[in-house]
Formats: sequence, structure tokens, C-alpha cells
Amino acid sequence: MQKVYLLSLGCPKNLIDSENMLKIIKDNKLQVTENPEEAEVAVVNTCAFIGDAKEESVDCILELADLKQENLKHLIVTGCLSQRYSDELMKEIPEIDGIIGTGRYEDINKMILELREKEQKLNYVDDIKKYKEYKELKREKITPDHYAYLRIAEGCDNFCTYCIIPGIRGSYRSRKIEDIKNEAQELAQKGVKELIVIGEDITFYGKDLYGTTMLTELLKELVKIEGLQRIRLLYAYPNNITEELLQLMAKEEKICKYLDMPVQHISDRILKLMGRNITGKEIKEIIKRARELMPDIVFRTSLISGFPNETEEDHNELLEFVKEYKIERLGVFPYSKEEGTPAYKLKNQIPEEIKISRRNELMEAQYLNVLDYNEKRIGRIEKVIIDGFDGIFFEGRTCGEAVEIDPVILVKYDDSIKAGDIINCRIIHVNDYDLVGEMESEFAE
Repeated sequence: MQKVYLLSLGCPKNLIDSENMLKIIKDNKLQVTENPEEAEVAVVNTCAFIGDAKEESVDCILELADLKQENLKHLIVTGCLSQRYSDELMKEIPEIDGIIGTGRYEDINKMILELREKEQKLNYVDDIKKYKEYKELKREKITPDHYAYLRIAEGCDNFCTYCIIPGIRGSYRSRKIEDIKNEAQELAQKGVKELIVIGEDITFYGKDLYGTTMLTELLKELVKIEGLQRIRLLYAYPNNITEELLQLMAKEEKICKYLDMPVQHISDRILKLMGRNITGKEIKEIIKRARELMPDIVFRTSLISGFPNETEEDHNELLEFVKEYKIERLGVFPYSKEEGTPAYKLKNQIPEEIKISRRNELMEAQYLNVLDYNEKRIGRIEKVIIDGFDGIFFEGRTCGEAVEIDPVILVKYDDSIKAGDIINCRIIHVNDYDLVGEMESEFAE
């Protein structure tokens, strides 16, 4: 029986693709190993969103390629990098035996068998434009028992000028509400307490299938599912955040008062150059309205520093936004010039050192926001879901922290606590971005 090692890189959407492939591999009686050195087949599911992600993907491929001198027989590269650069990868890294694009994950077992039988290079990359509908495959969940990602759509129709995703993932394709609900019910029956709703743009959900956005209607169905205690929303493009959605979030206890809303900039001039189709004023109004309805809401956003043509005035406007609106979770990325995007050809590209300097200035302002936010939480009792144990502390999260991307709550050891528990935790100390707490006498569930 062949042993297969799978390395998943990039975002949660990539993670689900990896879970899809693991399910197919296991269903076809192949053995999965977590040790690459004993594998006969290695699969790298890559990311290619920005320069750093591409570099990490290539480095991981090269590390596994070195194992072909030992036990490894076949190296397969899948995901966004393979969709975008299939020919270049095959040419530059001859150790690669097979390439699978983002539309053909279901063919992973077919490729493994074909490589074993024919010993020839294989390329399973199609033009992404051929994929007109999307159906989620069955998956072997990688995440811990108590939380899971739920992808509601694939692809993107926003065409932001800096972003290559539509060319890698294709046009927006929503899943049917009943299919999503059935999967969510299965996950809840298996012990999932926190469901993390994802897509390239979840607020666009349903427009292609139903003629109008349907995220609110979908959430109304998901909150009915027994066993689910938290529903978290990631990748909510601001243009389709409606009053109805905010009202539902405020009303439904199961929906985390947490909204991941990437805004990228606040200057109208730069937003227009980015193709964002929204104004800075409209973004601010969404934040104000959400906070009116949910005073305890936590926003997460991402910003881009040094976009082509960004002036010092544009940067200062963004800096003032960070200082004034005090977004609880905020990351800043220096603009990455990606070939194949409209922004790649824009004049007045910003020097790298200025991009980084502006990024650092924004993050310095954000650091003060985080300290202020965290210090206000000292003494509060909050519900914390426990993700694991680091040898000294349990690591957990409130509704205000998303797994992997946000800070954690470090909970003092108590032998009654285990992963997946939701406990009442008193916050007692600020540890930079993270917080330290101790369990109260009673469980929260």
C-alpha cells in the first residue's frame, strides 16, 4: 500500500481542498502519513495569492523534491500555484511528476495511479473558465473535532485590480442552500461546535444561483442546527453587507459578533484604482452601523500599503482611519505586484522601502489599538472555546478571535479542561497581543 504525504499551504479554502483530496486518497485504500520521509507520494497544495505565498510554496516543493533521492517516488503539486504556473513549474523543477489545477482535485487518485503505472509527467490543469458550477466534494476533516470550515461558494466576480484570484479560482459559483445545510448538519453531528463560513466573498453568496444575495437566508437555516454553538463569518466583501445581515447578526446568539471585512484602503482615489466599487464613507458607515447594533462586535480587516499611485496624503488618510476607527483585528500587507492583474501595469509603482515604511507606521498605530482593546477586557468573564494545550497553558478563543489568524486566550492549567470545551474565563492579564485568563468555577455550556 502506497504511503501518501499531503502538505496544505495557504488559506482555509485551500485547507478544504486538501481535506477533499485526503478523503479521496483514503477512500481508495491509500495510506496517509504525516512523515514526508516515509512517503512514496508527496502532494503539496500550494498558495499563490501574493509574492510571499508563492515563495513559501516553491520552498516547500523544493524541500520535498530533495526526498526523491531517498524513499519518495512521486511529487505532485496542486492548488493555486499549479493553476497559475503549471508549465513554469514543470520546466523549472524537474522533480515534479504531476500538476493538478484548482478545478480537478477530484482527480488526485487517478493521477497517483497513472503515475505508478506509466511513469510519465502528467498535467491536469484546465482553463478555469470551463467551470460553470461548483459542488463541494466529501472531505476528511483535518481541523480539530470542535470546529470546521464551511465553504459556501468558489471563485470570485469582484475583479479587484491587484488580485489574481478570479484567474486562479474562476467565476463565482454558489452552492445550493440545502447542500450547505446538509453538510453543516453532518459536521454538527460529528461534534463541531464552531462553524466558520468561508468563500472568496461570502456576502455575494447566492447572486449567481438565486438572482440576489442570500447569505442572510442561509444563516437563518444554519442557526437552526442543533449542536452548533458558534457561526463565524470570514471574507465578507463590504459592498454586499446589508442592514438585514447586520440585524440578523445582532439578533442571533449563535452568530459570532465578529465580521471579517477586508477594506484594503479608505482613500476614495485608491479604492477606485483598486476596483473596489465602494467609497471610504460607505465603509465607515458600515462599521458605525454594526457597532450601533452590536456594541461588542469585533471587526477584522486587511489593508494594502503602497498601492501604485498612493500619495503621502492617501497614506495619512488611511493612518487616520486606523487611529480613529480602532479596528480590533487588522493586518497590513505591502502591495504585491502580481503579473496578470490590471494593477501590474499601473504607472507610479511605489518603491519597496516606502511600502514597508508605510506598513510599519500603520501597524504601530494598530498596536496601540490592540493594547487599548485588550486592557479594557481585563476583569471580564468571557466564554472561551479551548483549542489545545501548549504544555503550559490551554489556548482558546472568544467569539472575538478567529482560529489561526487572531491572538489567543492563554488559560491557566486546570485538569478539568479539555479541547473543545467552552468555559467561562476571567481575563487577568495582557500578554502583548494575547491575553491570559483563568477558568471560573462553572462551564459555559
